[in-house]
Amino acid sequence: MFASKLIANRTLLILGTLLLLLGSVAAQPQNDPERQKAIDMYESQNMVAALPLLEKASLAYPNDPAILSRLGFTIYAVSVDEKDAAKRKNMRDRALSILRRSQKLGDNSNLTQMTVAALEGPDATQLPFTNIRAAEAAIREGETAFMRGDMDKAIAAYERALKADPNLYDAALYAGDAEFKKAMNSTDPQFRNDHFNAAGIWFAKAIAIDANRETAYRYWGDALDAAGKINDARDKFVEAIIAEPYSQRSYVGLTQWAEKHQISLGHPKIEIPSSVSSTKPGEVNIAIDPSTLKGGDDGSGAWITYGLVRAAWASKKDGSRSEKFARAYPGETAYRHSLAEEHEALQTVAQSVQTDMKANKIKQLTIALDNLMRLQTAGLLEPYILFAHPDQGIARDYGAYRTANRAKLRRYWLEIAIIK
Repeated sequence: MFASKLIANRTLLILGTLLLLLGSVAAQPQNDPERQKAIDMYESQNMVAALPLLEKASLAYPNDPAILSRLGFTIYAVSVDEKDAAKRKNMRDRALSILRRSQKLGDNSNLTQMTVAALEGPDATQLPFTNIRAAEAAIREGETAFMRGDMDKAIAAYERALKADPNLYDAALYAGDAEFKKAMNSTDPQFRNDHFNAAGIWFAKAIAIDANRETAYRYWGDALDAAGKINDARDKFVEAIIAEPYSQRSYVGLTQWAEKHQISLGHPKIEIPSSVSSTKPGEVNIAIDPSTLKGGDDGSGAWITYGLVRAAWASKKDGSRSEKFARAYPGETAYRHSLAEEHEALQTVAQSVQTDMKANKIKQLTIALDNLMRLQTAGLLEPYILFAHPDQGIARDYGAYRTANRAKLRRYWLEIAIIK
């Protein structure tokens, strides 16, 4: 999912970290120099010059997803500069049609999927970046230069935009993106290193403006990975997830990094054999897998406590909040499933298991309980809930938790979810 302003104001933004994902498109092995020239022009970031070349190549190779994917995206990118709403709509519709055809022909790249999603949504490309006129004019100038592949002119314009509006996250972000493109388009090691570093300086400025937007972290991770700084790149991709964990975009960087470096990702598997529901205040229904009621020596009987704890958080018969919920969330007037409730329920299960282990009642824990105990021991149960086990109610607690516990959220990914 794209943030509407992000897509509205910066079509080319998704090109920054996702351009390389087109490698997953099944390019047809053609020895046609005109076809290759179109692809090379596209990859040089000059969308305006690439468009007619891609149009020509698509006529010669109408079933080539490598051409169609690039053509569809390029039309989409160029449409941002079209001020006539009717013409812009026609361009967007055509781009969407071409990209859908590319998908039918085997294009499953993240870039195409995300561009299709953007095109299927409302067109808000003319929304302003800022209310400060000088900054708006400068960043628009930068966008035009960027689309034509003139990165130096784009960077100078973005710098002016940021000077005019020091809180303009996008200006710093795009300047870093342009430096990244300069590095990627060069084969000189020192030049690449210098401009990857310059990109990082701009991305750091964007993060200083808003540490809870994921994009600058993700772009910085791409620059670091391209520079061979694998672990530093990993850390930035993790920060992107921490910034916006409930956005699909935030996971693209770490996922691609893991695939590239053959590293596994995954949350601990904890299937809770109990559910809690309520159809009216004061009545709570607890369903539990019958196997947990049979006792045994694997600790599964501890799951009985899960539903009992959660039931104590539900609303009273008169519809008022329970004491537990009111104490944990004094500013909220209506019950919701919360991080505090889920944490107490899972923690109580873990404590019950711990008691039985001390009494030698358990021979071997189930996989779910073994994972639960590992998280409890590490003090990372709450991050697990927020990242791997959230619902709409729990997600509402993320912002406050992140403010106070960013280090724990980082530890969860580095110690648990990124499998060594």
